[in-house]
Amino acid sequence: MKTLKIYAFILLLVATGACNNEKSAEVDSEHHDDEQTDIIELTQEQIDAVGIEIDTIEEKNLSAIVKASGMLEVPPQNRADISVLMGGSVKQIFVLEGSYVKKGQVLLTIANLEFIKMQQEYLADLSNFSYTEKEFQRQKELNEKNAGTGKVFQQTEASYHAEKAKLQSLSKQLQQLNVNLNQLSGGEIIPDFSVVAPISGVVAHISVNLGTFVEPGKVIMDIVDNSQIHCDLQVYEKDLFKVKVGQKVNFMLTNQNNQQIQGEIYGVNQSFEGESKAVLAHAVVKNVKGLKLFPGMYVSASIDIGAQKVKAVPVDAIVKSEGKNYIFILLEEKQAEGKEEEVGKEEGGVYFKKTEVVTGVSDLGFIEIRPLEELQGTTRVVIKGAFYILSKSQGATEEH
Repeated sequence: MKTLKIYAFILLLVATGACNNEKSAEVDSEHHDDEQTDIIELTQEQIDAVGIEIDTIEEKNLSAIVKASGMLEVPPQNRADISVLMGGSVKQIFVLEGSYVKKGQVLLTIANLEFIKMQQEYLADLSNFSYTEKEFQRQKELNEKNAGTGKVFQQTEASYHAEKAKLQSLSKQLQQLNVNLNQLSGGEIIPDFSVVAPISGVVAHISVNLGTFVEPGKVIMDIVDNSQIHCDLQVYEKDLFKVKVGQKVNFMLTNQNNQQIQGEIYGVNQSFEGESKAVLAHAVVKNVKGLKLFPGMYVSASIDIGAQKVKAVPVDAIVKSEGKNYIFILLEEKQAEGKEEEVGKEEGGVYFKKTEVVTGVSDLGFIEIRPLEELQGTTRVVIKGAFYILSKSQGATEEH
């Protein structure tokens, strides 16, 4: 009985070991299969039919960029808020929202009784000043000939300067209300004063109607001149030292069919904008003809900060799979030795290895790559037809 128990125990150990060996072989086989999906074999006929091209990884001077976002703006001298110096009722409005006006064009007229009184006062002072000026000249001549008294001359002189200052003050006020003094001096009282455009541009908004009483200093309409539109870009702290005046900028407007426009940095602020840790870089927009650009439009931009020498391949050499970027490296014969037997390849095939890379700047059809594994010597990669090899690789993975 004891001998039978020992024999049964030995059989159990043998069976357990065989099972473990079988599972281990299965795991090794699965691991082996997963390892080999990065190696793809193509025949020369396949390469010729697809048009696969192979070349070496080059070192190229590619333009480095700083990504930034911002908003289109116009300089303060190209935007005008229209208000009045004297209150009154709107008598006439000569423009519409969206209409183009020229500098000096009459926008609207304002009626105010005080304005009429100012003109009356000016005409009265003008007449008084004419008499005072003549009297001053007469007393001056008498004083020079010692024919008059010094006291009378001094009084006349003081009255002359006081009347002159008062008349000049009234004339300046009327000129600011756009009154033609020559027309007024002819005795023609102007019933309403005009509000004129200080700049040429497009009327953006009118906030009054006929009969509206306008208070001094209240904005009644806006005029915007988009001919000098520029972009304010937010550059964050990590990129501040890279951005300088004179650098080229490429803008992209999402509402203009992603059309790219060019510009140039002309100024960089020297303080942060609030708590954003960003500094505004101002860029002039160059090719604005034919584009509908308005203040407040959001843009994304690439600031060209200069060229740098990097390892690069043509853009078509990069393929994306599961969120990662890859290139396909041509394996030399000595690198592929021993692979045939492992993966069941036939002689005469061409082997490629899928290699993950991190991409960087791109320019002139080339893109910077940083392989995650060190490449030995002169490495040759697929520069055309990489997507076909990727599909073959994925097909091999499904089979496994």
